[in-house]
Amino acid sequence: MRNSPFTSWLFLIWENFIRITEFSGYSLVLIFQSVCFLPKVIEKRSEIVKQMYAAGAKSFLVVSIVAFFTGMILSLQTGLEMKKFGLENLIGQLVVTTLTREMSSFTTGVVLIASVGSSIAAELSTMKVSEEIDALEMLLINPVKFLVMPRVVALAVMFPVVSVYFTLMGIIGGGVVSYSQLSVEWDIYWKSCLLGLKLKAVYVGLLKSFLFGTMVAAIACANGLKAENGVAGVGQATRNSVIASFVMVLITGYYITAIFYGTK
Repeated sequence: MRNSPFTSWLFLIWENFIRITEFSGYSLVLIFQSVCFLPKVIEKRSEIVKQMYAAGAKSFLVVSIVAFFTGMILSLQTGLEMKKFGLENLIGQLVVTTLTREMSSFTTGVVLIASVGSSIAAELSTMKVSEEIDALEMLLINPVKFLVMPRVVALAVMFPVVSVYFTLMGIIGGGVVSYSQLSVEWDIYWKSCLLGLKLKAVYVGLLKSFLFGTMVAAIACANGLKAENGVAGVGQATRNSVIASFVMVLITGYYITAIFYGTK
């Protein structure tokens, strides 16, 4: 007897659920194992610095452009409405609050997922399909210690750093628009920015960035180490890494915001 379309759909959903659950568990195991290998950080410092350079210096230009124009857009879109009510002097406060609470960590995550996370997934998946990972295991070299831990540490450190830089560039971009388009003097804008700078927002934003960096590194490494089917598997692993990282950044960002700012 043939299966009905409804039964086929249920089976497909269940199969995908099992696959996602297994992959999530594997990613969490990689994070846990990386934490266990933290005493080896000094030993792997050269690889960690290399990955930090890729996430920081190599992403400097694109992060600068995205951050600057994000601040400009925030300032312009909100400032035009606030000016109708004579509140344009508060633009700086709104820009800083938006950036520190949500936009900096989220947009930094998106940029680094596309540039660094995808690169990690492609690199490790290439090593996997070319049997370099198997060669490391035959030499009794732990792939998590050798490949995963340095990347998790590097991204966990660099995501907050890049997020802070993103915030600064966004504030400058917002100030340029406020001065040139909305006739808000620089000193008024900066004073408004200082009023909007809250320690809680800064801490929450840094926490988000730290968690995003850890998750993106773990997801990228997990996809790379699970790659199969030759060259086609490299592209599949890279695509899956970007999609999964983006979804997890959205979900995690929402729940952290709900925990710290949700109604009680």
